[in-house]
Amino acid sequence: MSRSVLVTGGNRGIGLAIARAFADAGDKVAITYRSGEPPAGFLAVKCDITDSEQVEQAYKEIEDAHGPVEVLIANAGITKDTLLMRMSEEDFTSVIDTNLTGTFRVVKRANRGMLRAKKGRVVLISSVVGLYGGPGQANYAASKAALVGFARSLARELGSRNITFNVVAPGFVDTDMTKVLTDEQRAGIVAQVPLGRYAQPEEVAATVRFLASDDASYITGAVIPVDGGLGMGH
Repeated sequence: MSRSVLVTGGNRGIGLAIARAFADAGDKVAITYRSGEPPAGFLAVKCDITDSEQVEQAYKEIEDAHGPVEVLIANAGITKDTLLMRMSEEDFTSVIDTNLTGTFRVVKRANRGMLRAKKGRVVLISSVVGLYGGPGQANYAASKAALVGFARSLARELGSRNITFNVVAPGFVDTDMTKVLTDEQRAGIVAQVPLGRYAQPEEVAATVRFLASDDASYITGAVIPVDGGLGMGH
């Protein structure tokens, strides 16, 4: 049965691969994006998840077209990497507001329809950095680590309503963001990965889609790394 799926930040990279995976499976897919031109083939809604009013308006538009959101993939996020001594308060708080509080906003709004339906699937996109750490990424790592506590609290809170909350923690993925690295930087990263390569966005998307499927109906509060073994011990 075709479900109403929302992927935040679904206009590029991992988010776009996730949106395509659900669309290929026959679901009705909406994406949010903050800037640029959205890809064709989806219900694309411009939305800055740091603005509660924009989040509310986006949901109304999606619900009018596809019905209440049944599967939410909270993927939108930003980075403002810099060493702690150079990190401004705005560098820190803006990353937290997008990656953590923005996720709170979209999850809380989706929860309204999921509670009525007494079912739902929520997958939060974290990062290997959230639990592994990364120099110059204290703000980003803090925001991504916090998603684990957020998801596990909601898994306990709403499990009785048949709503699952899981976290996917990608490692280094072959996207536009990593393509700007030098060959030397890329080689240094790959040397740390037991599988010896970057992930493809589609590999992350396949894991997300599994967690939203009936096959994963008894999985909640899990953190699934898709990182080639980089962050063993999550």
